[in-house]
Amino acid sequence: METLDDLFLRLEQLNEIGASLSSERNLNLLLEKILLAAKTITRADGGTLYRLSEDRQHLHFEIVRTNSLGIAFGGSSGLPTSGNFPDLALYCDDGTPNNSLVAAYAAITGRPVNIADAYAADGFDFSGTRKFDERTGYRSQSFLTVPMKNHEGEIIGVLQLINALDPQRRVVEFSQADQRLAESLASQAAIALTNRQLVQQLETLFEAFIKLINLAIDEKSPYTGGHCQRVPELTMMLAEAAEATSEGPLADFKLTDSERYELRIAALLHDCGKVTTPVHVVDKATKLQTIYDRINLIDTRFEVIKRDAEMRKWRSIAAGSDAEEAERIYRNFCQQCDVDRSVLRQANIGSENMSDEDIARVKKIGAGYRWRNVDGDEVAFLTDDELENLTIRSGTLTQPEREIINHHIVATIRMLEQLPWPKHLKNVPEYAGGHHERMDGTGYPKGLKRDQMSWQARMMGIADIFEALTAKDRPYKEGMRLSEALSILENFKNNGHIDPELHEVFVRRAVYREYAGVFLGTQQVDC
Repeated sequence: METLDDLFLRLEQLNEIGASLSSERNLNLLLEKILLAAKTITRADGGTLYRLSEDRQHLHFEIVRTNSLGIAFGGSSGLPTSGNFPDLALYCDDGTPNNSLVAAYAAITGRPVNIADAYAADGFDFSGTRKFDERTGYRSQSFLTVPMKNHEGEIIGVLQLINALDPQRRVVEFSQADQRLAESLASQAAIALTNRQLVQQLETLFEAFIKLINLAIDEKSPYTGGHCQRVPELTMMLAEAAEATSEGPLADFKLTDSERYELRIAALLHDCGKVTTPVHVVDKATKLQTIYDRINLIDTRFEVIKRDAEMRKWRSIAAGSDAEEAERIYRNFCQQCDVDRSVLRQANIGSENMSDEDIARVKKIGAGYRWRNVDGDEVAFLTDDELENLTIRSGTLTQPEREIINHHIVATIRMLEQLPWPKHLKNVPEYAGGHHERMDGTGYPKGLKRDQMSWQARMMGIADIFEALTAKDRPYKEGMRLSEALSILENFKNNGHIDPELHEVFVRRAVYREYAGVFLGTQQVDC
């Protein structure tokens, strides 16, 4: 007979178990904890936790444990229940309740079932149990089957315990105290499970919404959309490498599961402000592109001045000039037009570093020709805006356009600061909004210095730069080889742009190689 002290001890265990269940974030581990707790509190040798399918037609085996046989499926065991244990149908083919199976009966009726000896029980089909016993030499005797109801009274699963053991390890029936404790635990567990599922569903919805924003950016610009997907991957790779560091300033850097999730969310949202950036700037593939590529207008002008030259040739011949000389002058002019046109078309593509000679050549071409516009006025061959764009030294953006692009980080911060972040995500705006800051305080938008930034924000800065250097989907350049990108990253470290400690981890622990193995082309991997 159970003493009062034993009962109080088990009640205390029940309270501790309830607290433990409410803190578990991993759904599979939560299910495992529920079953193990029920086995402990009722002193059961074996047990199974079933979950109700979404269509509420089947019970699915989630966790299976039998101590004396060393059987463990599901949870942390590493062995899946699927394929080893078929689902239990709650209804027969004719639609009637499948009350012959005790677990199905508990799920359908919402009533617990306490059986002293399965081999002597009436009203339930234990043929499957007997076959199991024949295969294993086990003797399934006492059963306690308890439905799991959530806060709305809905059945979400079933807890089944097998073979209660007395202090001498003899199989006995489950007592009424066992049943009450198991019912109480099942109730707590159902609420914890429902809460965890709800949180998981909200997290899934939230991440889907983030991916929707990134998809909008991707659709807006096929040249930078992949950036929003790759930066989070590289950020998390660097975070894992930093956690593995055992010496230096990062020796104590560790992230909880919650902090790791927070960093990933921030990385996914780091460029969300780009949804506010004009399409013609985000998607500026060439220097003269606005809604369309204006290089075609310049091509047309070359054809116009060639036609003007041809008219001059025929007028000259008509006036008595030597025909061969006039033809030679005309053809030389056309050939020079073709050469200069090629120069402007090449300049329009953009590069990482346009030389002074190339810039001077573009300016000379702009000043060397005149043409008549639609109003009949003779004007400069290149407008001031065209000349400014064609002489951009690096990339395809003018300084005002770069400022428009840079404004995306301000928009990102404003957007993220408007959201009512829960406690475990409160740092998302800081992490996401700091990836354009520099360690020496010359970055933007806030001009923060190294000691004013978290490790996480500094990580995202490195990930953002390295992804951009090696990206192979930019219209104006090919993805850099690893050696080139690492050389530039080294310069960024030396000039105070990125964090030196994280840079050392990035290189020493070969994070760049891990990233390259997933996202870079084979021709880019040269070190």
